[in-house]
Amino acid sequence: MSIKDWPAEERPREKLLAKGSKVLTDAELLAIFLRTGIAGKTAVDLARELLDEFGSLQALLRADQARFCQGKGLGGAKFAQLQAVLEMAKRHFVEIIQRGSALTSPQATRAYLSAQLRGYSYEVFACLFLDNQHQVIVLEELFRGTIDGANVYPREVVKRALFHNAAAVIFAHNHPSGVNEPSQADKHITDKLKQALGLFDIRVLDHFIIGDGLPYSFTEHGLL
Repeated sequence: MSIKDWPAEERPREKLLAKGSKVLTDAELLAIFLRTGIAGKTAVDLARELLDEFGSLQALLRADQARFCQGKGLGGAKFAQLQAVLEMAKRHFVEIIQRGSALTSPQATRAYLSAQLRGYSYEVFACLFLDNQHQVIVLEELFRGTIDGANVYPREVVKRALFHNAAAVIFAHNHPSGVNEPSQADKHITDKLKQALGLFDIRVLDHFIIGDGLPYSFTEHGLL
């Protein structure tokens, strides 16, 4: 049965228009991106198969061109289209959180940091530097590592914070595995950074871990 033959409230595109994108499953969102299925499979069926094949939506979005194009119904044109969509999302959040804008929305901060860091296949540690009004100065990617982790040096973080005359900071790093729970090493380095920055009266407002799903907040979990 074609998706056109489904009840209107069950069709992904119509559901999105009526209720918003948040109510859609990963498969339904991917189906809208795919637009069409393949012989014997609707776009939703194909989307479900691709999610099983890649392991998650995040893994599909992170795939390089060679791996992406191995998926059923995918190819160079779809890869280019996806990269354009991802880049537009990044630029959208850069415009929302730009130099001089105040961080008044935790949701926008999460979305911005997630858009900047989620696509990497290796770990990246970034710092969002803020002034005393919690207005954005700049986001800097300070350390890069392997798929397993990145070495973070408190002295370098302090140097960059002083260079920008920051009054507060928000840390963020990605977990390429998709697991957004903090490790003991994550907790340890966050404590060290907080202590080092505290010597210069620079506040650590939060530390986000970017993985699959909603980014993990140290502050919301009582770790800061």
